[in-house]
Amino acid sequence: MAEAPLTISDRIQQKLEGLTRAERQLAHSILENYPASGLGPLTALAKDAEVSVPTVARMVQKLGFRGYPEFQAELREELRAKVKGPIAKHDTWADGAPEGHMLNRFTDAVIDNIRHTLGQIDPKAFDAACALVGDTKRHLYIVGGRVTHTLAEYLFLHLQVIRPRITHIQSTSNTWPHYLLDVAPGDVFVIYDVRRYENNTLKLAEMAHAQGARVILFTDQWRSPVHELADISFSSRIVVPSAWDSAATTLLLTETMISAVQNLDWDKTKTRMEALEDMFDQTKLFRKFT
Repeated sequence: MAEAPLTISDRIQQKLEGLTRAERQLAHSILENYPASGLGPLTALAKDAEVSVPTVARMVQKLGFRGYPEFQAELREELRAKVKGPIAKHDTWADGAPEGHMLNRFTDAVIDNIRHTLGQIDPKAFDAACALVGDTKRHLYIVGGRVTHTLAEYLFLHLQVIRPRITHIQSTSNTWPHYLLDVAPGDVFVIYDVRRYENNTLKLAEMAHAQGARVILFTDQWRSPVHELADISFSSRIVVPSAWDSAATTLLLTETMISAVQNLDWDKTKTRMEALEDMFDQTKLFRKFT
């Protein structure tokens, strides 16, 4: 199966270390409001980034485009991809579907997504996110959307064993304002938001951020609007031969975070696990075969 094409954001991240000071300034300006930032005239982009027009032209070529029009055409394609619904996604892959069993095709796509995603993640940023999530002096809030609430619940279920002071916020807007009453500066929100980004999720993030909360975002390759408020963002590749996006890479990052957080203070984690197992034994929740 052919590899998923790199987004312009991917290309910028790959080239970042080798850019000049002015080009890095331009790169960060593009990423701040990506992908909409590059949809205007070349002169407007240069002005917004406070760089010269030749700097924009050189940067576009370094990213592999023949000129600014080609760069903009790719951005427009990415923008269209951000808002695709399930039927449009199905039609996109079905028209050019390669031969081979779906098991192989789907697995190839997921492996490719994982490889691209991990190539873009800064291990130091991941460790910093895990440190925030594991800091029991901070109340931890976890929230997902219409589909991603399953990932949020999965993270919550495991972290609830590892640490105290944790809340799973339901994604419906008629319930989460109650949780915001107790948010203190420095508390941590882990938010899941992938394309077809939800207005409720953005509003919750805005209100939590305004109260001084730290935001960790799990999103997709096009990045949720929440990323502008996030202290740390993780962008996962999600495209597979399906009418729906894949959660496999995001789940990988979630499970890795669970593993990392449990080891930050294993003695305390072990004590909580032992207490929980004792409660399970008392309630006879699980069958015993010994």
